[in-house]
Amino acid sequence: MTPSQLIAFYLSLSAWSLAIAGAFWWRGATLVLPFAGIEILAVGIALYVYARHAADRELMTLEPGRLTVECTVGMRTDHVAFAPGWVRIEPQHGDRSLIELSGQGQRISIGRFVRPELRRALADELRTSLGRCGAIRRTPERSATAPSATSPTTI
Repeated sequence: MTPSQLIAFYLSLSAWSLAIAGAFWWRGATLVLPFAGIEILAVGIALYVYARHAADRELMTLEPGRLTVECTVGMRTDHVAFAPGWVRIEPQHGDRSLIELSGQGQRISIGRFVRPELRRALADELRTSLGRCGAIRRTPERSATAPSATSPTTI
C-alpha cells in the first residue's frame, strides 16, 4: 500500500468505527465510544509501525562505469557508489549470510529481502552482470594485475 492509500484506509476505518460507536452512544451505551477510541488508537499505532518499514528496499543500479547501491531500512538510507571494476562480492559469514559489496574503502551489505537460500544466486547474478560489463577484478591472492574482462570474482 502506498502511504496515501494507508491513510485513506485508516480514515475510513476510523469513520466507520466512530459512526457505529456514536450510534451506540446515542442509544445509551456510553462505554462503546471510549473503547472505539482505544481501538482506533491501537490500529493507528499498528499502521504506523507497518508504514515505517513499508518502503524498505535495496536498489542496485549498474551503469557503464558505476554501480550504485541504495539501502533503505526504516528512516535510514545508505547510498554507496562503486567503480564496477573494483567491487568485491562476498558473503559476510557463510553462504546464507548477507552479501557484502566492498571496494574503494566503502562497503555495504545487501540481500535482506532475499530468502537466505537464494542469496548465493543473487551474488552469482551480480557477478555475471558485472562480468558482462568487463568490470570484475581478481582478488589479490590470485593475481596482482589490473582488472580484465575475463577475470572471475571469488565469493
